[in-house]
Amino acid sequence: GLEVEALHGEPGIYSARWAGPGKDFGFAMKRVAEELGKIGAWKGDGPRANFTCALCIAWPDGEAHIFEGKVFGRLVWPPRGDKGFGYDPMFMPHGETLTFGEMDPAEKHAISHRARAFALFVDACLEGKQS
Repeated sequence: GLEVEALHGEPGIYSARWAGPGKDFGFAMKRVAEELGKIGAWKGDGPRANFTCALCIAWPDGEAHIFEGKVFGRLVWPPRGDKGFGYDPMFMPHGETLTFGEMDPAEKHAISHRARAFALFVDACLEGKQS
């Protein structure tokens, strides 16, 4: 999920819940922006944030491993782009000039938190459960 530093990691694992029962991420992005506005966090290049993906596997021998992928960046307001989903239009990864919402799917996948977690998982499978 999306973890916003100035919001102490919120919305985090509750990212979808911030979108309400209708899963309206326009509403969720506005909620994040409003919460940041209340504490004066819209300064400089924008609030720092990251996306995190945790992938877990339980091996047949009973061992379990967690593979965590992160991508760090900042938030922008207003949201930009209509690609992707969720909070993508307000998240700009470090070193990029486009938000995830503006990137083509292949470009986003090359640096995404999900791709990073999955790459660690694949490496572990190929290396015999190393994590």
